Amino acid sequence: MAALRRDHWADTLPAVRGRISRNAPLGGLTWFRVGGPADVLFRPADAEDLSQFLAALPPEVPVTVIGVGSNLLVRDGGVPGVVIRLAGPFAAVGVDGTTVSAGSGALDLTVAMTALETGVTGLEFLSGVPGTIGGALRMNAGAFGGEMKDVTLSAEALDRGGRLHTLSLEQLDFGYRHCGVDDSWIFTRAVMRGTVGDKAAISARMAEICAAREASQPTRTRTGGSTFANPPNAKAWELIDKAGCRGLTRGGAQVSEKHCNFLLNTGEATAADIEDLGEEVRRRVLETSGIELRWEIRRIGVREHKE
Repeated sequence: MAALRRDHWADTLPAVRGRISRNAPLGGLTWFRVGGPADVLFRPADAEDLSQFLAALPPEVPVTVIGVGSNLLVRDGGVPGVVIRLAGPFAAVGVDGTTVSAGSGALDLTVAMTALETGVTGLEFLSGVPGTIGGALRMNAGAFGGEMKDVTLSAEALDRGGRLHTLSLEQLDFGYRHCGVDDSWIFTRAVMRGTVGDKAAISARMAEICAAREASQPTRTRTGGSTFANPPNAKAWELIDKAGCRGLTRGGAQVSEKHCNFLLNTGEATAADIEDLGEEVRRRVLETSGIELRWEIRRIGVREHKE
C-alpha cells in the first residue's frame, strides 16, 4: 500500500462537492495531537457525495475513515491513500418519539444530550463515551453499564463501491468492543431506541457519569482514551498496574498515574513513543500475567522510516 503514496491517482480524483486536501496534516485532528499527513483528506458534503466518490475511486487506493480522533493514533509516517473525515452534515441528530437517529459524525455526547432534551432515557451512557456514533458502531462502544448493542435498532453503511446498505442489529454482529461488519464499509447513520424517561432523572445520571469520568480518568490531557480492551474476567488497568507500568514513560509518552489504561502525550511525544510504550506495557503484562492485551485504540498509517 505504501507504494501508492504520491502516485498519479492523487491528481485524478473524482469530482466532489465536499473538500479535498492533499498532503493534509492529521495530528491536529486527533486527541493525541501526533502523527503524519494523509496523502489525501476528503471531507464529503453528504452521504451521496461520499457514495459517488467511492464508486469512482480506483479500488486499489486505500481508504481510511476518521471521526473526531478520540480513540485514534496516527503513525508518524502518515496515512497512504485517502482519509475520509465525517463531520458537518454527518453530525445531524433527530428524535421521533423514543427513536433517536444520528449521523455517524455526531458526537456521542450530543446524542445523549439530544435524548435528554426530549425525555428519552437509555442513552445516558453515551455521555461517557468520547467520540462519534460511527466509531461507537465500529467498536460496539460502551461505558457505565451500557453499550451500542443495547440500543441500536439498525445502521446504514456504504461499501467500498459506494453502495448503501441498511443493517439490522443481527447483521451488525456486535461483540465486546467488536462489530462484525466488513472493515471497508463506512457507517453513515445509526437508529437507536430508548424509552420514555424523566428529564431530571436522565440529567442526574449524566451528571453522575461526568463526575465519575472526571474522578477516575485523565480527561483533561492529550490521550486517546482507554488503550486496551478488558480481557475476559479481568480488567486491563489492574493487569497494567500489577505489571509495574503505572507512570512508565517512553520519550514524551507516559502511562497515566491516574488511570493506567490511559496513555498520555506529555507534550513532546511522537506517535512512535506512544505506540512503543503501549507495546512495552503489553510485553510486561504478558510476562507477569500470561495475558495478551488487545489494543482498543485504533492505530493507522505507517511508521516513519529514519535514515
